[in-house]
Formats: sequence, C-alpha cells, structure tokens
Amino acid sequence: MAKTRIRAEIDLRRMDEQLERHLDRMFNDHKDCKESKVEVSKKEEWELDPSKKLKVNNLIGQGAYGSVYKGFYDGKEVAVKILDMSNEKRRAVVTKAFTQEVSIWYKLDHPNIAKIIGASKRLPEVKPKYTSGKSWMKKWIELTNRLMTPWNFIARNHSSGKQSFGYAEGYCIVVEYVSGGTLRSHLLKNSIQKLPLNSVIQLALDVARGLSYLHSKKIVHRDVKSGNLLVDKEGRVKIIDFGVSRVEASCPTDMTAQTGTVGYMAPEVLAGLPYDHKCDVYSFGICLWEMYCCSNPYPDRISLSQTSPTIYKSRRPEIPKSCPSALTNIMKQCWDANPEKRPEMQEVVLMLEAIDTSEVAQNGCFCLTRRKGL
Repeated sequence: MAKTRIRAEIDLRRMDEQLERHLDRMFNDHKDCKESKVEVSKKEEWELDPSKKLKVNNLIGQGAYGSVYKGFYDGKEVAVKILDMSNEKRRAVVTKAFTQEVSIWYKLDHPNIAKIIGASKRLPEVKPKYTSGKSWMKKWIELTNRLMTPWNFIARNHSSGKQSFGYAEGYCIVVEYVSGGTLRSHLLKNSIQKLPLNSVIQLALDVARGLSYLHSKKIVHRDVKSGNLLVDKEGRVKIIDFGVSRVEASCPTDMTAQTGTVGYMAPEVLAGLPYDHKCDVYSFGICLWEMYCCSNPYPDRISLSQTSPTIYKSRRPEIPKSCPSALTNIMKQCWDANPEKRPEMQEVVLMLEAIDTSEVAQNGCFCLTRRKGL
C-alpha cells in the first residue's frame, strides 16, 4: 500500500514537471511572438503622439478626403490635415495616399517645400476657438457641425463645446503653418492691378527651385497647381500636398494613371499614356501663365469625363502680347505637347534667373486686352 502511494506521488511529481516545462515553452513561444510583432509594428520616424504636444483649433479648409485645421504643435503654429476614414469604400485609397504622402514628404528638406512635422494613425482632439461674446457664432458653428459633418468616428461633448476624434480610426498629418494662403488666392487678389514682373519672376523661381529639388530626388509631384502652392509672410512660395506624388518609375510605362487636376494635367497623363517627371514641367508652364496674368487659365470648368485628350492636347491659355518674350518662351517650352521637348526644371531656373527685369515696366503686368484709346 505504501509502495503504491510513493509511486503515485512520483508520477504526480513527474506530471507537474512535464506540465511546468510545457508551460515554459508556451510562455517563451508567446514572448517571441510578441517581440516579433513589436518589431514589425515598430514606430516610424515620422510618427508622433497626437495626445501630447498637438492642439487642434479651428477648421481652415475642406477637401475630398478630409479637412485641414489650424493648431499648435510644441508651441508652434501648424496645419493639421485630418483624413476622413468613415467611408469603407475609400478606406484603402485613403490609407495608401496617407502612407505614400508621409513617407515621401518626411524625407524632403528644401526652403520651397513646406516642412512636414510628423503624422499619426490616431486622431487628435479638436478644440474649436470661438470669438468671445459672440454666442450666436458658437451656436451656428455647432449647428453647422451637426448638419454637415458625416464622420461617424467623431465623438462630441456638447456640454463642453469640444469635438473629439476619440483616437478612433483615422489619420492626421502635421505640417508647418504657412500664413499667406494659396498662390491662387494671392494671384486673384491682384487680378486688377497685376503683379510687377520682378515679383512674377521671384514667385516662378521659388516654384521652379522646389520642383527641381523634387526631380533631383526622383520624385514626381503629379498635381502641381496654384492651389497646391502656399505663400508665406515673406512672400516665399512653398509646395504642399504630396498625396498623389510618387517616386519616379525607372520604366516610364509603369506610370500611366490619370493623376492630377484638369487644366494643369499634361496631355500624355490625360490620355493615359506613359509619362515621367516632365508632366510637372507642363503644369509649371500653366502656373507661370497664372503668375503673369493673375487670372484663371481656364475659367470654364471642364470635368475629366468631358475632356477629350485630342482637343486638350492643343489647348493652352492665351498669352498676352505684352508678356516679355523670354517669359513667353519659357511658357511655350514647358507646355509643349511633346514631353521630350520640355526643359528640365533646373534649366527653367537658369532661364528665369537670366531675365532682366530692369528694362521692363515695374508697375504691374499688362492686361490681356488693351482699352480703347490707349
């Protein structure tokens, strides 16, 4: 009887030892698994924590995939781009655009490119600023937010007047705040008086230098337009919005997607043909016309579906006769239908630097049509 009890205790001890070894193996396997997962999802160099130094205030703009807010990061003024993730069908597109934009933008460092501070796959809390004493404005903003904001991931605290993105699904990109607004708005403010030629040349040089830098890094912007160019308080132009930018393919046939904005889009892009960085040169030519004329190159809006590549291939804004020949030549070379005949952006920089503005009237660019009697 005693021998049986001793044998049973030994068997139980062995079972305990085996169980302990088994659990140790399971624990170590689980630990290794966790460590490997942590390694895969390690923090990106551009990643920031929106709950710590980021404060988001008032809405300053809206687009197809989200909104832009003004705010502060670590005490400095910033613009915060919030990407709307509420639409299940567009989620994959938005995610791809976010990853592409941040990974390209974060590595850029040039005075004519707006500096990205960081990004996050979590959403910050929005604290709208209301003008003191104007309760009607507060009520109007709250009502507008309720009626016009469809994002299902926004959690509101109506009693405190705060909007919270609740750190649910959604992405944010934080960039330096450029106070002067878009180049488009700057030009339209001068649509009557026009800009002095030396101002036009300086604006053009800023854009050309920024694009030349991008192309030297094998990056194609693919959506160069006056709405994607910002003017700072010193009058310097900075390129923004790299959502559709990409690293240039070594084989041109790998780039055929219709990407960009109608009116600024190169003919080969619109036609779905292979293209390279010269599509940005074409877009710059249209922007240069805008800078000189302070006007909309195509007042009549045409949708992509209504635009014929054949007709569009020969369509260009009318260059006024008063435009200096050197500037006219740059425009025409840049928007040539044949991308191989377009100059490199570094060549454009040299051509712009060679223009002598001292011999041209500095009062402002001349109007497109002369008045009677003049």
